[in-house]
Amino acid sequence: MSFPPIYLASASPRRRELLDQIHVAHEVLRVPAPAGEDEPVLENESPADYVCRTAREKALRARDWIRQESLPPRPVLAADTTVILDGDILGKPADAQHARDMLRRLSDSVHEVRTAIVLDWRGRLDEDLSITRVRFRALSDAEIDAYCASGEPLGKAGAYGIQGMAAIFVAHISGSYTGVMGLPLFETHRLLRANL
Repeated sequence: MSFPPIYLASASPRRRELLDQIHVAHEVLRVPAPAGEDEPVLENESPADYVCRTAREKALRARDWIRQESLPPRPVLAADTTVILDGDILGKPADAQHARDMLRRLSDSVHEVRTAIVLDWRGRLDEDLSITRVRFRALSDAEIDAYCASGEPLGKAGAYGIQGMAAIFVAHISGSYTGVMGLPLFETHRLLRANL
């Protein structure tokens, strides 16, 4: 099944690769980030509400950017991924020490990865959500230090990329592997098929 070309409101190379994998023609829309803290959590906001809100906000910023830059209208796909452990959102680590702290928390435990996707087309927002449970084996401090030294944890929710070296930490997943990567392909294809 083919779809019209879309804008991808994300600079993530993983999301691009995943759309290529299912042959969805797309162009990356590089929307400037808003001023202030990157994707702040609002007061009393649940982790479930947080990831859906941030994905919607990305789609709406992309809509405004398309108008501002007079770009040709196309459907916009936005996504956001968050890692949740014991009710806490583990976002992108600020530095290597922050990444170490997150990985120590994830060691020998089960966490949840939620990826929200939003499609904006013709003034309408449609969304879907992927929820995956991930179990890490026990990690030694030496393993955590070596992984952090690679630089891979930086820029990734929860300080790890399942498609990279951290794959050896994952004992079990229940849900969507591509959702943990940042773009759940089943839900993405379903959203595009239903709306384009």
